[in-house]
Amino acid sequence: MADCGRATPADTDAADSRTASPMTAKKRAQQSPGLRPKYQSSATGHCFKRVTLTKPTFCHSCSDFMWGFIGFLCEVCNFMCHEKCLKTLRSACSCMAPSLVRVPAAHCFSPAGQKKRFCCVCRKQTEGNTALRCEVCELHVHADCAVFSCADCRICHLDGTLEQDTFHHHWREDNLASAARCEVCRRSRGSSDVLAGMKCEWCGITSHVACYLSMPPECTMGRLRCMLLHPACVRLDSRNFSKMHCYRITESCSHDLDDSDDIDPSAAVSKDGQPAAPDSGKQFLKVFDGDDAAKRGHFRLISILRATRNEEVVDAALRAFYLPDELQDYELHEIGGLQRLHSDDILNRNSGPDNRSSLKDAGDVWLLRAKPRDAEIIKVYVGWPRLGAAFVSVSVSKNSTAASVLTEVLSQLDRQDEDGSSFSLLEVLMSSKQVQRQTLTPQEKILDKLQEIRKVSLRQMNQTRFYIVENRNRSVQVSLLIGGLPPLLNKDEYSQLVQEHLTIKSHLVAISHIYASQGAVALQISCFSEAERIYMLAKDTSVNSKPLSSLVIPEIMHNNLGEGVCPLLVFVNPKSGGLKGRELLYSFRKLLNPHQVFDISSGGPLAGLHTFREVPRFRVLVCGGDGTVGWVLGVLEAVRHKLVCREPPIGIVPLGTGNDLARILRWGSGYSSEDPHHILACVDEAEEVLMDRWTILLDAQDISEDGKDNDFLEPPKIVQMNNYFGLGIDAELSLDFHLAREDEPDKFTSRFHNKGVYVKVGLQKISYTRSLHKELQLQVDSQNVPLPNIEGLIFLNIPSWGSGADLWGSEVDSRYGKPSIDDGLLEVVGVTGVVHMGQVQSGLRSGIRIAQGNYIRLTVSKPIPVQVDGEPWIQPPGHIIISAAGPKVRMLRKSKLKQKKSSSGVKDGRSESPSSRVGGH
Repeated sequence: MADCGRATPADTDAADSRTASPMTAKKRAQQSPGLRPKYQSSATGHCFKRVTLTKPTFCHSCSDFMWGFIGFLCEVCNFMCHEKCLKTLRSACSCMAPSLVRVPAAHCFSPAGQKKRFCCVCRKQTEGNTALRCEVCELHVHADCAVFSCADCRICHLDGTLEQDTFHHHWREDNLASAARCEVCRRSRGSSDVLAGMKCEWCGITSHVACYLSMPPECTMGRLRCMLLHPACVRLDSRNFSKMHCYRITESCSHDLDDSDDIDPSAAVSKDGQPAAPDSGKQFLKVFDGDDAAKRGHFRLISILRATRNEEVVDAALRAFYLPDELQDYELHEIGGLQRLHSDDILNRNSGPDNRSSLKDAGDVWLLRAKPRDAEIIKVYVGWPRLGAAFVSVSVSKNSTAASVLTEVLSQLDRQDEDGSSFSLLEVLMSSKQVQRQTLTPQEKILDKLQEIRKVSLRQMNQTRFYIVENRNRSVQVSLLIGGLPPLLNKDEYSQLVQEHLTIKSHLVAISHIYASQGAVALQISCFSEAERIYMLAKDTSVNSKPLSSLVIPEIMHNNLGEGVCPLLVFVNPKSGGLKGRELLYSFRKLLNPHQVFDISSGGPLAGLHTFREVPRFRVLVCGGDGTVGWVLGVLEAVRHKLVCREPPIGIVPLGTGNDLARILRWGSGYSSEDPHHILACVDEAEEVLMDRWTILLDAQDISEDGKDNDFLEPPKIVQMNNYFGLGIDAELSLDFHLAREDEPDKFTSRFHNKGVYVKVGLQKISYTRSLHKELQLQVDSQNVPLPNIEGLIFLNIPSWGSGADLWGSEVDSRYGKPSIDDGLLEVVGVTGVVHMGQVQSGLRSGIRIAQGNYIRLTVSKPIPVQVDGEPWIQPPGHIIISAAGPKVRMLRKSKLKQKKSSSGVKDGRSESPSSRVGGH
């Protein structure tokens, strides 16, 4: 039953099973007796044939099981349906996808996961390592199908080229779960066995294919609209920047998508499910769709009978390239020769009496060409908001120029009184990887242009459309964030560095922001080509042996944010939690605007904070361990004076090993594949709390035996502490773990393995003795505090230590107050060794309470292991001072009510998350 979702149950050799066709197909069949009739749908582009079912099969229209032995299969996209569903069919064929695009937007492809998905081009299940997925939308394709998908990704920002007045649903046919319900009729919609049902990729609502067009076109953005960054509020002048650059996505796809249609015969046979034995009576032809494919060697394989008429070969070639045109407009040319197949030619490998057009002699390699045309009708789309049809049809002849087409279009739009020179004709190539735009000159011949495009690639011609746009002299502003520079320099020094290494043009480039503590500057560039040059050059440049980073930064038009909207800024550490961080990054990009989701391993937290610098109110979600949370809090503290919202509250998705801060804020002990939509809903309903932060001054000096300070051993160091600060055995275990992880980082991909390593290094130190009380002098609030015989000293800011252990204990003691994360006090606790730490972890004991205060001073006489929030090192002798670090930080604590709701489950289908309705991410 593993193949039951595929649309390959048909016996394609059953010639007698093909049905009678509509009148158009009958006429073509009468003109070409060698072609057998088929069902054709001009509206949806499908080309159906009746087939005999040989495997369990589901209808792609209604998703019901197909009882009986007869079904209808599209020969282009493998769409399978009942005969009764033909009358109400709304799903368009893959060959028609370019004509359905509203505003072109390229995809961001990367290797897909292992979950069961279906290709949006050929509708077959994606398998193995050759499957791709878009990082921004729900598009899944085979690697060799990617070039036949068009630029129909989500529109996530405005680029000033093509305008739109309203924001519509972005519908995509999706692999919905069986429990999904139609938003219109409320009946069950989904099926995990086929690609069936429609889903809006912004608000997440689902619908039958027959129902979704009856819904209002405007999208309300769904449950997450209060935290979502609306595309109308984001502007980015990108031009030729790829979407990978615009969304700061690492190009991890190992193979070039341009080569994805270069497949070997065995791969093609395996995918089509039609193994061709030597004596099967079939043969394969290599067909190119233009000069570009012939030069690159990118061909498509078509399977034909050994004796086949030319028209059938042309028909098969058009289907292979997903071209919806009429076959009489095309012909086949032999590669490397002048031979041309005419309509009465018969391809026959077996040497017949006439020996006509022997394919063996021709080499089995052919070029599909469009026949020259004296006139044709083109569609010209309107590049500004307009009621009614999105395009107008214009007839062009050999003498038609871009200027004459513009005149005709303006006439049909009732704007003939306007000056035609104020408009331009824009050619747009909507390839799946990048949208390319070219303005045509007024004298350019349209038919010659069409012929030129078809000669280069017929596939590109199917993905090309023309727009009429108004000529406007809009100023170009591209913002780049350059990181990796030396920190703590002044503006002149940064200007000199940038000029020296990037050779910027001062009249086009200006430094708009300087982040000296982070070693980064923001450049404002008024020229596309200069921005592209600087972006690429910075990635290949190093300063003081440190490579520079370069990120494209969008502009958030904060004045356009709706009332009550508080955008969520998401930081994800993909290196945390094994592969879970990577999947969360992918899920949040789909659920939110990808411009508000940042990969913290690429550019750090500064890129996101700089992007949101002018947003008056926003929240932050950090997906990572305690170290990642501390990183974000540290950068926020350093740049908060440059933000309009200086104290954004911060929530956590725990991806680390200990996750102590996430535990006390109720976000859990670790991420265990919860529904990402539910996580965002919890963030939306979370309550704000305050938390203390502490500054630790480490002043390394040579301390003599009489306690006097001598020379400095190293420059003083200042670090920030959020959770706890440890000295002695606790820090030594952290240091051993840290060194083991540095030696073999690939092995430390799960919390279970990490904790196992902690246990191992702990057992190795079980007999460790140090007498820490002889090496330390402790002052709390200017009072000397004697230390008991301990091996480790720990200062707690939160009531969770070592993966959730309560080191302070719950016993009531009149000498101390009850610990809290915002009481302005640190709890000082000691442990006697590894055994004691294990007892604390097991809940059998608590630590030794020593003191409680807000100003700590330590004198260290010998080098000692220390750790701050899990980051360990060896600290030389000297003084350590711990004090409060300015204002308290605002954190988000998960609502208890939300926890009860999530445990009891969701009964109302309307409150379900989109990801749960589609079977997760």
